[in-house]
Amino acid sequence: MQIDSDRLPGLLGKGLAPVYLVCGDDPLLVDESCEAIRQAARAAGYAERSVTSVGSGFDWNDLLLSSQSLSLFSRARLLEVRMPNGKPGEHGTRILSQLAAHPPADTILLVITGKLDRQTREGGWAKTLEEAGVLVGIRPLDGQRLPGWIEQRMALRGLRGESGVADLLAYHTEGNPLAAAQEVDKLALLYGDGVVRVAEVENLLADNTRFTVFGLADTCLAGDGRSAIRVLESLRAEGLDPILVLWALAREARTMAQIATQIAQGRSESGVFQAHRVWASRRPMVTKALRRFRPTQWLGMLVRAARIDRIIKGRAEGDAWTEIESLVLALCGIRTQAAAAPVERGM
Repeated sequence: MQIDSDRLPGLLGKGLAPVYLVCGDDPLLVDESCEAIRQAARAAGYAERSVTSVGSGFDWNDLLLSSQSLSLFSRARLLEVRMPNGKPGEHGTRILSQLAAHPPADTILLVITGKLDRQTREGGWAKTLEEAGVLVGIRPLDGQRLPGWIEQRMALRGLRGESGVADLLAYHTEGNPLAAAQEVDKLALLYGDGVVRVAEVENLLADNTRFTVFGLADTCLAGDGRSAIRVLESLRAEGLDPILVLWALAREARTMAQIATQIAQGRSESGVFQAHRVWASRRPMVTKALRRFRPTQWLGMLVRAARIDRIIKGRAEGDAWTEIESLVLALCGIRTQAAAAPVERGM
């Protein structure tokens, strides 16, 4: 049986399989799926856990011998095999296939690997393990699924976010489930059970300078020049490295250039927004910014950002903070003398 990790808790509630293969490249989601299997095994009386890591020079015969050796202290155990590269080789394939075809008595086999390609999942040793038990595939949390995943995680901690909270966390953690989980944990510690307001999340994120530069980028998209300059001056007063501010602005300009270009080519706005993870709460702001500039103008912002990068690295003359301020105003749609000047070529 092959399932997504979302279905695993419900399946475990119906009973345990003799074999589990958990594969994926998101460390948090892989670990949480494995932990769910471990907890279910412990609850069912599998008190012993044996962990084997497959690395260079690993002897698969040792795993086979271990599977056949009963513990003096526990009759039921979880045999956990960690294989990051997902390549057991010819000998390992035979051993895993043998264990899957004839699972040792009172033993659950849990194999953990990184992401497997389609050919591996549909044939060979992975298919053998799936047919003997359950293959849990870890899908990356895309733009549509991440806010819902955050809401579920908040609910598990007794939190309920008002409209926009999950979208805000998803955006500011850049689609990273581990970072999002950490922020939810902070909210649980700070506010306990109950409703979490958007303003409270904004305050929490503002405590981290990395998220403040995201706020600067959002203010630029909104076209609020006065607020953007105030935020920029605050970041400079805090001693923030200008390269971090430039990174956030260039990242936003690059994304906007891609979105504007794809829409100009005839793709639907909703489809482009979804592909670039533009959460619902940010769409009005992004739409407003798209109306302000043509695709070529967004690309011009990137050229200016490249010049500022050269200044910061000492490869061009100029004051980095002055140029960043000019870029901020330009992103807001405010024309300045620097914005009107011709862009350098050959960069």
